[in-house]
Amino acid sequence: MFDPKLNGRVVMQKIVECVPNFSEGRDKGLIKKIIDEIEAVQGVQLLDFDPGESTNRTVVTFIGEPEAAKEAAYRAVQKAADLIDMSKHHGEHARMGATDVVPFVPVAGVTMEDCAEMARAVGKRIGEELGIPVYLYEHAAATPERQNLAKVRAGEYEGLAQKLSDPAWKPDFGPAEFNPKTGATCVGAREFLIAYNINLNTMDRRYATDIAYELRERGRWKRVGDITPFYYKGKVVYFEDDKFTCGMCDRTGKTFAELAEHYNEAHGGDLYAGYKFIGLDVENLTGRPVYKDGKFRQVKAVGWVMEDYKTAQISMNLTNYKISPPHLVLEEARRQAQERGIVVTGTEIVGVVPFDTMRMAGEFYLKRMHKSTGIPARDIIETAVQSMGLRDVAEFDVDQKVIGVPKQVGPLVHQKVVDFVDEVSRDTPAPGGGSIAALAGALGAALASMVANLSVGKGEFDAQYDKLCDLAEQAQKVKDE
Repeated sequence: MFDPKLNGRVVMQKIVECVPNFSEGRDKGLIKKIIDEIEAVQGVQLLDFDPGESTNRTVVTFIGEPEAAKEAAYRAVQKAADLIDMSKHHGEHARMGATDVVPFVPVAGVTMEDCAEMARAVGKRIGEELGIPVYLYEHAAATPERQNLAKVRAGEYEGLAQKLSDPAWKPDFGPAEFNPKTGATCVGAREFLIAYNINLNTMDRRYATDIAYELRERGRWKRVGDITPFYYKGKVVYFEDDKFTCGMCDRTGKTFAELAEHYNEAHGGDLYAGYKFIGLDVENLTGRPVYKDGKFRQVKAVGWVMEDYKTAQISMNLTNYKISPPHLVLEEARRQAQERGIVVTGTEIVGVVPFDTMRMAGEFYLKRMHKSTGIPARDIIETAVQSMGLRDVAEFDVDQKVIGVPKQVGPLVHQKVVDFVDEVSRDTPAPGGGSIAALAGALGAALASMVANLSVGKGEFDAQYDKLCDLAEQAQKVKDE
């Protein structure tokens, strides 16, 4: 995945994650054959596969450079089409095809539009070469109506024949014909999903749930009365005839429209969209609980107890870390916990996390403690790991857990300086003046970074903190390039 001709520089890889879901979770031999197809593609790394007995479904996660990821995804779909017969499939999870979904996820060096183009290219190939109906979804969708996967998959496999006969549901690629063996496949592009858990110094699930409901986008039922410090102990507020109560304040309206107008003016949101997101009909709210907003968008959260760790956890899926990054969710959780007399002992990332997430977190905590952000990438990551307590219940190996970390590449990178000097002295033209100049330049930039970073720690330069950080960051870039 690297260019061996480079003599020594930091390279940000182009990395894409792909998470195909296959409609087979019981036949381990069959699953292995699909995974073997993925691993046979050079430049692809298998991260995980999770077969489910009750769902009869396997979720596979792999990463690679864009071209390799596209090829591996196609081969996996092809193999699944050969091996899986959807006419005999039964399972608890919603599905419509042998390969149900194929999402591409930007990790490093690629954009969401890049992933959307990948989805279109792979979807086109699946449709044309394998004859499987393909629907594009989320960021790859051709129309807004097809962005929502649940809407695209509505009716599932059993309703697919009828869906394909409807001109409004003509596939984006492939034939508008029902293939009982393969079904249809959804190919899309979405943001990276981070599975993130926050550990508490208690085994009481109610306490974890109380905080989880404050954090999640869905929010919670509004309560009154005994809500401090534990909100769940209060009395639930319900909508009444001619009395529509605001979830965020004490304001009431005689109609939902009146309440929605107040909500927009006072709290800056669309109440119609909010209740639609929750799944409630605004024309039939009497007797239903009033909802209070959650604090973070793109966050799903519940409270549970992990017996293995002897702790209650706030278990979350962060579906867009660019909107709600883990470190900001954690800081709010710490504040909520402190109000309740609870201590956050640490956190856990299940699976892997993009480098960009850890970089943002590390820089946040460095700035908060008034330390320079112009330090090596791995130092920034380590700051994030320690600040977020990521080694509280399990080991956190940066090389295994963080993907897309900038890496030094090239044959000279790992040589000792004394060995490099010896190599220069030999009767060979390379390494020569260019490599020597590069080393001298890198050392000079490192020295500049050191001076800026030492200055950050001196009181007389406090007013120049931002400028010094910027200088140190620029020096780090020169050093690495």
